[in-house]
Amino acid sequence: MDEKTILDTAKNQMTKAIQHLETELSKIRAGKANPAMLDNVSVEYYGSKVPISQTASINTLDARTLVIQPWEKNMLTPIEKAIQAANLGFNPQNDGTIIRISIPPLTEERRKELVKLSKQAVEESKVAIRNIRKEAMEHAKKLQKEGVPEDSVKALEQKIQKLTDEFVAKCDQHFSLKEKEILTV
Repeated sequence: MDEKTILDTAKNQMTKAIQHLETELSKIRAGKANPAMLDNVSVEYYGSKVPISQTASINTLDARTLVIQPWEKNMLTPIEKAIQAANLGFNPQNDGTIIRISIPPLTEERRKELVKLSKQAVEESKVAIRNIRKEAMEHAKKLQKEGVPEDSVKALEQKIQKLTDEFVAKCDQHFSLKEKEILTV
């Protein structure tokens, strides 16, 4: 493995860690209606469990209301039951054509819990990024054993550390945005 490959691989893996973090943070509700809140809900559909997004369109009506429009009318009740079974704290209302979900405002205690969950997701991403750094550093050390000059290896290690610092800072940015979103009443 050469220097460029080591850096590119590390950068790609760190980018994936950030994308995973973004996905995890989008699942944490911040009091605003967001279709991603229902991503983990599975619906019984012709004998198999499928994500709710494969059986209906999910949209936001306003900041506190989600609207679910099933593609088949006979899916209204199974979707409603799946949302209740997911235990997300929502009370779906079925009017015969669509399902409405009013998102209740968050309590102060729940907001603090959600901030903790966000912090935990950010920490997991930071650990993943540091593990990627460790792996890249090991590859750099192997280069030195293969005869690459020590100065080049040191420069590569500095680049790896700089990359790591950038991605850890991105994690912190995501956390501060999510924290602000959760704590804004």
